[in-house]
Amino acid sequence: MILLSFEFKLSFLLLAFSLSASMAIAADEMGEYTVNLATNETLGTYLVNETGFSLYYFANDAPGNGSSTCYDKCMVAWPAFYAENISVPESLNASEFTAAIRTDGMEQTAYRGWPLYYYYKDIRPGDVLGQNVNSVWFVVNATDFAPMIA
Repeated sequence: MILLSFEFKLSFLLLAFSLSASMAIAADEMGEYTVNLATNETLGTYLVNETGFSLYYFANDAPGNGSSTCYDKCMVAWPAFYAENISVPESLNASEFTAAIRTDGMEQTAYRGWPLYYYYKDIRPGDVLGQNVNSVWFVVNATDFAPMIA
């Protein structure tokens, strides 16, 4: 039987408390904004929602006018992102986000006129499985947003 000293147990508890406090602070910071930024080694800095899920644009949408062309089966795989009140970190400009009413009556948030979507296969924050699907779906690169147009 291994006996642990009181000091070791106390140190372990303090470390565990410190780690959980750090994780809680990080979670609070991620949830502080309705649109935030994430970084990927390959993709750079891109837009995510308040819980860290990637936001995508569809190159087949009309360039920059907020109109979506993704309906029916498309919406099953690519649900629309909508946030009533946009809050962003200082590195983004909230005025670049607008709300649009889709022809199906749903509201959708657009960035620089491009409707934003989730991807149904992204199951964890930070997943980017929708990147370059069918060469028309892309994460929204926040530092150099130059949409690919199909």
